Amino acid sequence: METRTRIVLLTHPKEWKRQKTGTGRLTRSHLRNCEILPGIRFDDHPRVRRILEDPETYPVLLYPGPGAWNLSEREFPREDLGNRRLTVFLVDATWSCSRIVLRESPGLGRLPRVMFTPREPSRWVIKRQPRPECLSTLEAVHELLSALAAAGLDEYPDPGRLLEAFRRMQEVQVECSRLRRRARFRGYDRMDTGIDSREDGTAGSGEPARESTGLPVE
Repeated sequence: METRTRIVLLTHPKEWKRQKTGTGRLTRSHLRNCEILPGIRFDDHPRVRRILEDPETYPVLLYPGPGAWNLSEREFPREDLGNRRLTVFLVDATWSCSRIVLRESPGLGRLPRVMFTPREPSRWVIKRQPRPECLSTLEAVHELLSALAAAGLDEYPDPGRLLEAFRRMQEVQVECSRLRRRARFRGYDRMDTGIDSREDGTAGSGEPARESTGLPVE
C-alpha cells in the first residue's frame, strides 16, 4: 500500500530476535514506505542520521505525552510541514523497552511528538495488554494513518487491510496452538505439519505471551 508518509519502526532487539508474533514485520510487509531498523541506540545510526538531515523530510516521533500534537484533534501544525515529507519514527517495543530506547537515544526524544486518540481498544486476542488503551505496533500504525487521512495530511487507500492481516495472523496462531495441544495429548513430539510441540505450551519463541508488541498509547 502506498502512502506519502514514511514510517520508520525502531525495533528493540527483543522484538526483532525473539518475538514470533511481532506485528512490526507484518506492518512492513503491507506498506511500501515503511522500514524497520533494529537496535537500541539510534542517535548515531547511519540511516536515522540520513533521514534527520534530509531537508525534504519533516521527522516526528509517535509517542504520547505532554506536548505531543494530537493528530485526532488536528493539532498538527500544517504550516510547519509545508511541502516536506512527514516521517514518523515509532518505537516497536513494550512500554519498558521503549523507555530504554528513548533513554539511549536522546536525540529522538527531542523530535516533535505526535499522538492520536485510539478509536477502539486493542484487537489482540492471543495476548494480554497491560492497559485497555495499549495497542500493537500494527494497530498503532493503522490509527496513525487513519488520523493523518482525517486531517488531510495523507491518504489511506485501504484502511481495512492492516486489520485484516492482524486478524488472520492471530487465527493462524490460535490454530497452531490447537494443533500443539492435540499433539501433546496424543503423545507425539512432532507432527507431520512441522509444528514444534513444546512441553510448556508456549508458542513460537518458547516464551509466554508478553504484554504488548507495539506502541502503548495513553
